[in-house]
Amino acid sequence: MATSTPAATAAKMHLIKGDRHLFAAADDSAVMKQIVATHSPDGREVDTQPLLRLIEDILQRATPTVVTSPQAHLEHVEDKVHRAEVVGMLEALAYTVHRISCEITCKCSGGGDAHATTLAVFNSLSHYTWDAKVVIALAAFAASYGEFWLTAQLQTVNPLARSVSILKQLPDILEHTDALRPRFDALNNLVKAMLDVTKCIIQFRELPSEYVSPDTPDMARAMAHIPTAVYWTIRGVIACASQIIALIGLGHEYISSTTEVWELSSLAHKLNNIFGHLAKQLQLCLLYIAERKQIEAYQTLVRLFDMPHIDNIRILRALMHSKDDLPLINCATKSRASVDVLRRKIVMLFISDLDITHEELFVLIQIYNDTHQGKVERNYEVVWLPMVDRHAPWDAAKEETFNRLASNMPWYSLYHPSLLEPAVVKYIREMWHFDKRPLLVVLDAQGKVVCPNAIHMMLIWGSLAFPFTSNREESLWKEEAWRLEFLLDEIDPVILTWIQEGRHICLYGGEDIEWIRRFTTVMRRVSTAAKVPIEMVYVGKSNPRDRVKKAITVIANEKLSGYWQDPVMVWFFWVRLESMWYSKMQHGRTIENDPIMQEVMTMLSFDGSDEGWAIVSRGSLDMVKAHGKKIVDCLNGFEQWKETVAQPEDFVPALKNALVPYHTAEHCTRLILPGDSGRIKEQVVCAECKRPMDKFVLYRCCND
Repeated sequence: MATSTPAATAAKMHLIKGDRHLFAAADDSAVMKQIVATHSPDGREVDTQPLLRLIEDILQRATPTVVTSPQAHLEHVEDKVHRAEVVGMLEALAYTVHRISCEITCKCSGGGDAHATTLAVFNSLSHYTWDAKVVIALAAFAASYGEFWLTAQLQTVNPLARSVSILKQLPDILEHTDALRPRFDALNNLVKAMLDVTKCIIQFRELPSEYVSPDTPDMARAMAHIPTAVYWTIRGVIACASQIIALIGLGHEYISSTTEVWELSSLAHKLNNIFGHLAKQLQLCLLYIAERKQIEAYQTLVRLFDMPHIDNIRILRALMHSKDDLPLINCATKSRASVDVLRRKIVMLFISDLDITHEELFVLIQIYNDTHQGKVERNYEVVWLPMVDRHAPWDAAKEETFNRLASNMPWYSLYHPSLLEPAVVKYIREMWHFDKRPLLVVLDAQGKVVCPNAIHMMLIWGSLAFPFTSNREESLWKEEAWRLEFLLDEIDPVILTWIQEGRHICLYGGEDIEWIRRFTTVMRRVSTAAKVPIEMVYVGKSNPRDRVKKAITVIANEKLSGYWQDPVMVWFFWVRLESMWYSKMQHGRTIENDPIMQEVMTMLSFDGSDEGWAIVSRGSLDMVKAHGKKIVDCLNGFEQWKETVAQPEDFVPALKNALVPYHTAEHCTRLILPGDSGRIKEQVVCAECKRPMDKFVLYRCCND
């Protein structure tokens, strides 16, 4: 290839050096006033997205990261960027793109000032919007840049390309790969920066006006910077075009230049800074739009639940269907499903985080299976809606926990927690008061909430609670009385047999080992003296952890009494009592108007104290209960009231009378209730003295 004359080289070097002053005054307000003064849009619209996709395809194919020899075969050409929408639009824009391309080539070839060339482009595009200006300028550059690379890449394998390269005096790129790499790396970086800024500008243009208006603060700040971003992007176009034109006919004399590499890099750096600022403002606008959309979605949910429906599908789709046509997975069969499988069925929404305890899940699964009893056609369906903190990263450990929990469930689950929209999460927290503790919200066949939380009635009555409505819960309470069978349910069938046989039974709890030893010793002594056999069973404490396990070990080793070996039995005993309290609270009951509520409160206050407690009964209804010190002191004074125990049937009434003097006005009762604080009344009355209890906040770690 012939080398250029010194005069030609000097002339071509001059046109590039003219760009070295591009940073001197371009940020000056006077320059931007010039640019804004050219802006006179006449309403013409350009669909910039498909055109940008075509431009990006050209620039990516024309700008290799490593200069290599072209392959002899042609790759399969995808037509995704050459669709009718692009072709149709270019019929109207082709002349403008060609004219701008020629204008840039002509002015850059003549060594014109970069700012003056940029201003000329703005004048030619005065009637277009800001996003259209930058895309048309990029299209003009892509056309000439694509031609340059097409010829350069094919000149070693295509005779036509070889002849054109000789005519244009293009450098043999393959011969100067090492020397050219810094130049084209700098061009690559600048092209990428121009594309990033352009995409950002187009994204602002496409923001939905119904959610964000031009006078929204974040949007207004961004719009004030758009002209600057468009200006510097087109300056980038001029700089790139100048570099390519300068290569023509210069040969190796110019190839090794490093000054131009620095200038391209500096311009790329400036555009990257502009992009960073615009991207930040765009993110703020997108967050604003997302908030507006979520407010709208939340209000839609509120309206939907207030409206009557012929079936439940509209409600269920609003809760679960926003991102995926198959948002559910049948955990038993591992098959995906749409919400249509729930049409006109009672749906129980099991709402929890990923910290479900083994005991909670085990008991709910047992009740679910008991209700269905192997039937193929179910009366109701359960759907797990996993609530996760969206601000915390979703990592492999959480994914594994979610999959493990779902695999153990026999019902439906949301396919992934991310499918739960923020508006739905907000509704669940604010309207259904979800806060850590699991909920079972029951929707009838029309999608109406018929129970805000059925988990309590399920834990109390199991499958008897079907169809799990608040009305069913109310009717079950009307049929219930405080008796030992109700307190124990079917936790321990042996004790139920003792009740039927009319035996004397003593349930006791707490975690103070010394008190347990004193109590069991004195109870055995009194039992022997009164000739009343008493079956003692230790029922532990709520949240049975290490201290309760240690107590059970001592009781077993020293043969102090009976006990429950399975921790699930201890957990279920106490969680049923808590469920009784919450269930009664949901129905507005208090200890003043509900005797069962008073008994439940007493049991829970026993559990909240540091000392032990005991219940002694014969049969089902004849029961007496007391705190640890009181009952131990009373039993130690058995000699004073043993005459009242003429026969075994007298023992419980006699103990009840003997305890009366030990009930004094001085007492300290604690009621510890987990979670659900948003639905607990401000005032709770003491089960012993009937005075309002003081309210405190207790933080407790259960891993003792």
